[in-house]
Amino acid sequence: MIDNLEGEKLKAIPPYIFGVVKKELAALRKAGEDIIDFSMGNPDGATPTHIVDKLIEASKNPRNHRYSASRGIYKLNLALADWYKRRFDVDLDANKEVISTIGSKEGISHFMYASINRGDSVIVPTPCYPIHSYAVSLAGGNVVSVPVAKDRDFFEDMTKVYHNVWPKPKMLLINYPHNPSTEVVDIKFFEKVVKFARENSVVVLHDNAYAELYFDGYVPPSFLQVEGAKEIGAEFYTLSKTYNMPGWRVGFLAGNEKIVRALERIKSYLDYGMFQPIQIAAIHALNSSDACVKDIRAVYKSRRDVLVEGLKKLGWEVESPKATMFVWAKVPEKYRTMKTIDFTMKLMREAKTAVSPGSGFGEGGEGYVRFALIENEQRTKQALRCIKEMG
Repeated sequence: MIDNLEGEKLKAIPPYIFGVVKKELAALRKAGEDIIDFSMGNPDGATPTHIVDKLIEASKNPRNHRYSASRGIYKLNLALADWYKRRFDVDLDANKEVISTIGSKEGISHFMYASINRGDSVIVPTPCYPIHSYAVSLAGGNVVSVPVAKDRDFFEDMTKVYHNVWPKPKMLLINYPHNPSTEVVDIKFFEKVVKFARENSVVVLHDNAYAELYFDGYVPPSFLQVEGAKEIGAEFYTLSKTYNMPGWRVGFLAGNEKIVRALERIKSYLDYGMFQPIQIAAIHALNSSDACVKDIRAVYKSRRDVLVEGLKKLGWEVESPKATMFVWAKVPEKYRTMKTIDFTMKLMREAKTAVSPGSGFGEGGEGYVRFALIENEQRTKQALRCIKEMG
């Protein structure tokens, strides 16, 4: 029998709350229940055919079966740099200012290991995508939480927190369009962030995973568009949502040369990068027409409209998001005495509808649930009928 297997880092993190939801979901399905699943932000659409075809073609070449490079092959990093120029008019040196990652989750985690010393503090929004806070904790750092909500000014709250804590936070990790709250910002927000960071020598990391999932005339900016941003920060980007490529695990870190180099150094010890045919297919995705991206965006918009309209008719407090693949909704008033995880379980057992409890995204998420737009319109309407019957 093995005792004391858990190290300090593992003991520092709580059981994954979404694991509880998945366990119950699996049990109900095993019992024969048809559960409509909005719980995980896992795109259900197929990767566009032209990208899959390029993967197949590249996979047939034995030269692509060997070890790759931990920083990604040059042409992939160049394709990302070219894409940033077209999309954001941002100039990036593919040799020094771009590195490929095995999804953004890997990149964020490894960068924290490379840069955080025990006791260092990082400002992270609450609620947040869990790896944003737990990567800091696992690296031995302290998370300084700042609320992100419609009735709060995140920048003002963040600056107050920064000036009122000691030691001063080393880093600011932000994410817009925001998961899970779906909050969005304009370029003026990033201008204030860059000015603040330069004045206070704070490193800024921006997770830009949902840059291409936007609606109603809103177009997300890049943090790197601001003059001086590359002096103090970098941005993560991923193909997972843009091209329906979540399982392919293709991500990037772009921006400050020293930040990119730090991630490159630690990755050189930890991995050999992605399977090369995946990288070649990703190059093809980035260099091809964005028609498929527009199609994917239209699917999410249609699903969003059906879900939001339906929830509003049921009396839920919910706004139509301008970006992301999520809907962030307050727990209905009659259930607000319950913990969010308990309401989530009730919804799954009685309305046959699985969602993510807001509390799984941190203390700022309590009282909310997140719907991922991964069920089609027909299934969404079915879920709405079941929620209506639950009351």
